[in-house]
Amino acid sequence: MKVAVVGATGLVGTKMLQVLAERNFPVSELIPVASEKSVGKEVEFKGKMYKVVSAAEAIAAKPGVALFSAGGSTSLELAPQFAAAGITVIDNSSAWRMDPSKKLVVPEINADALTVADKIIANPNCSTIQMVVALNPLHKQYKIKRIVVSTYQSVTGTGVKAVTQLMNERKGIQGEMAYKYPIDLNVIPQIDVFLGNGYTKEEMKMVNETRKIMRDDSIRITATTVRIPVMGGHSESVNVEFEKDFDLAAVKDLLSKAPGVIVVDDPANQQYPMPKDAHEKDDVFVGRLRRDETQPNTLNMWIVSDNLRKGAATNAVQIAEYLLEKGLLS
Repeated sequence: MKVAVVGATGLVGTKMLQVLAERNFPVSELIPVASEKSVGKEVEFKGKMYKVVSAAEAIAAKPGVALFSAGGSTSLELAPQFAAAGITVIDNSSAWRMDPSKKLVVPEINADALTVADKIIANPNCSTIQMVVALNPLHKQYKIKRIVVSTYQSVTGTGVKAVTQLMNERKGIQGEMAYKYPIDLNVIPQIDVFLGNGYTKEEMKMVNETRKIMRDDSIRITATTVRIPVMGGHSESVNVEFEKDFDLAAVKDLLSKAPGVIVVDDPANQQYPMPKDAHEKDDVFVGRLRRDETQPNTLNMWIVSDNLRKGAATNAVQIAEYLLEKGLLS
């Protein structure tokens, strides 16, 4: 199958190429796409070099699927052009996520909603993906009433510029700033812009996307999203209230059997998920499982995942794998 990667030179685009190779997705021809200034550059895939082409050239080549990670405005412009040519687009930006006519997909949860007619499929926000992968099996068993989540998010979620800022600050080098404030030895309680309700766009993404993916608008969700000076992945402290009571051992058993989840929960030996251990892994790691002793039917948990992999590239490739397996790629 011909596969296009739009935004192939960026952090997530590069990771998409890596994940496609690792998972042996059947790529007969790779078509890397990037902005005009990157056209003609080369990217490496499975030991071969491929020239970056324009979007128009990529559409003319008629790939079966196009993985997009080129930002919202680019996606709004280009995704419909690819789709009109019969190419299935899996888009990693926020452009289509809350469009009621588009599916927002985490394969472990709602891939069954996909049909051959879905030509633009939205990949959720990284912080949302890891949370719902861990919560969905519990929701099915105990029904979630309310989620309170605080995130501790890697600088890689912002992109190369933020990684450079962190590394420059560590070396005492003055350079271009991705953030308004220093990030090394600091924590910034703002991800994306503030909205009229005092929450950031990232926080409201978690609220709205979670309900859409889990197909339940009754779930009450409140979020605080925070940028921290790490690079391995995102971490989340999640307090979740259920309608039904639960047994902690049963919760651990459910999670340990859930697809894409690894339980790391051994307080006696100080074993719990950390971003450095999740780095370059595709799983969602869950630990610090304990009852909230202040109210009934409520669980505290700690969720960690590599935001560039399961939070972005791997989830997109898994969607493509599902479409291929079910014969939904034309």
